[in-house]
Amino acid sequence: MDFEPLINAFVTLLVTVDPIGLAPIFMALTTGMSRASRIQVAFRGVIIGACILIVFALVGMAVLDLLGITMPAFRIAGGLLLFWLAFEMVYGKRIERKQESTDRSVSLDEIKHMAVFPLAIPLIAGPGAISATVLLASETTSILQHAALIGVIVSIMLLCMLTFTLADRVDRFLGETGKMVLTRLLGVLLAALSVQFVADGIIAFAA
Repeated sequence: MDFEPLINAFVTLLVTVDPIGLAPIFMALTTGMSRASRIQVAFRGVIIGACILIVFALVGMAVLDLLGITMPAFRIAGGLLLFWLAFEMVYGKRIERKQESTDRSVSLDEIKHMAVFPLAIPLIAGPGAISATVLLASETTSILQHAALIGVIVSIMLLCMLTFTLADRVDRFLGETGKMVLTRLLGVLLAALSVQFVADGIIAFAA
């Protein structure tokens, strides 16, 4: 078996998913949660993200075609949702809700919702990762290669889980002031990223 496509697939998904880049964002999103709740959010988000990417690896554009959804439309929708989240982070709305007590219990519904959005979608399994997965899947020519691609996706998800777990340790060193600064900074970066998603979608529509 030729390992070059496998290596290319790993590098491509590593860059598009960017587990290391997601770690501080995950830390900011889960401000005020206990370590156990953070692990629950991370585990659910990684599992859901992995399932989404694996589904697209298996059926590719057929899913979007079946629903009548184009990739540009997906980019625009994901960008708008991400911008709403960035707005909350910049103006401290999320911190206000999370800082009632750092030891308070987090409801199971909240954990489930945060794991789905924005962690799994669009941060882990965003338009870029989905597009890359569909493209890589279209280049596979055998069942073995398809299985190898799924293995690459699983390995990237394991890296995400690892970085999310380590992010909790970094959180203890930042303190409240550091977390507030980081949350607002990441909110600005997320806003820029969301605008880029929308702009890419609009350009693709116009092309």
